Amino acid sequence: MPTSRTTTMPTPTRREGWGPSTPGPRVTAIRTAVPPHRFPQEEVMEALASTTLGRSATGRLMLRKIQSNAGVNTRHFARPLAELRDLTDFTDANRVWLDTALELGERVVTEALETAGVRPGDVDAVISTTVTGLTVPSLEARLAHRIGLRPDVRRIPLFGNGCAGGAAGLGRLRDYLLAHPGHIAVLLSVELCSLAYQTQDTSMANIVAGSLFGDGAAAVVATGARRHRESGGDSGSGGGGQGTPELVDSHSHLVPDSEDVLGWEIGSHGLRILLSPEVPALTAEHLPAAVRRLLGTHALAPEQVAAWIVHGGGPKVLTAVERVLDLPPHALAPTRRSLADKGNLSSASVLHVLETYMRTPPPAGAPGVIAAMGPGFSIELVLTRW
Repeated sequence: MPTSRTTTMPTPTRREGWGPSTPGPRVTAIRTAVPPHRFPQEEVMEALASTTLGRSATGRLMLRKIQSNAGVNTRHFARPLAELRDLTDFTDANRVWLDTALELGERVVTEALETAGVRPGDVDAVISTTVTGLTVPSLEARLAHRIGLRPDVRRIPLFGNGCAGGAAGLGRLRDYLLAHPGHIAVLLSVELCSLAYQTQDTSMANIVAGSLFGDGAAAVVATGARRHRESGGDSGSGGGGQGTPELVDSHSHLVPDSEDVLGWEIGSHGLRILLSPEVPALTAEHLPAAVRRLLGTHALAPEQVAAWIVHGGGPKVLTAVERVLDLPPHALAPTRRSLADKGNLSSASVLHVLETYMRTPPPAGAPGVIAAMGPGFSIELVLTRW
């Protein structure tokens, strides 16, 4: 692996004023859900110790230290801990993943549509993102008729974005609705991380992942600008529609020579995690330039951002984000609460944080940044206007 992954980013073109003069797509509803099996962190880590580390006293001491540094209090899993311990075959684990993913996916999409006041038959496109299980046909195809979507609904399944999938999905949702301003689109994220845990893998990456990740799902309903205006929404370019953020812009950054930093090693064993200690350092190295490029395009500076909606990747990553962006105290408090209450939900985490902000939104017209890091190593950003 090269010792330096630094890349030079071009100087952004600046615009006068804040944001484009015409309104963009708007998020009108979001709902999240978790499986019913809830466990305190101590119980999860004890189960992990007994299955992965056996009687190793040194290993248990290490595990307690990892547990205390994880920033996680409780998590929800697809199955009770005893059943998860017995899922050593990838075929069986993936079958459980599919059954649970369909159940949670149908629930969150239905609830999000009801909250938005949208009939399933009015949805024109659906994007799905997941990285913790495999299915063909994809999740949104299997759910389309169960939910009541039209046969001609446009489907965009995403796989491989990992923890960045929620932010990347919002970016693609924006792209679609910019091209189709009269349409309604849905983003679905389902991640069941517990079903990918490798009970026999004693690597540090697997143990750290076992201390952080939880299970959950999220669904976002968004409308194109023309559809939003015709439905009686705020059509002004200065924001408004408080609690329903406008998707103003998005930015992606892929770090070269970083494929081994974060991801899956896929084989007969199933999905084995790749999780390098470099992740916080890479975040610190590349996130500031990516944020400056996105904000600079709209003549904004980080200190003007009212809402930092950041994926809960773990305490070290969040500390790195706070430090390199010079964020004020408590700027990432909603993210830290999400991590403590639910664990890292992979692509669904940043959507869970976004749901929190939609309940208690920033001032109307204020800018917000949605940020998530994932395999690649990649950074996905979305600029919002409240």
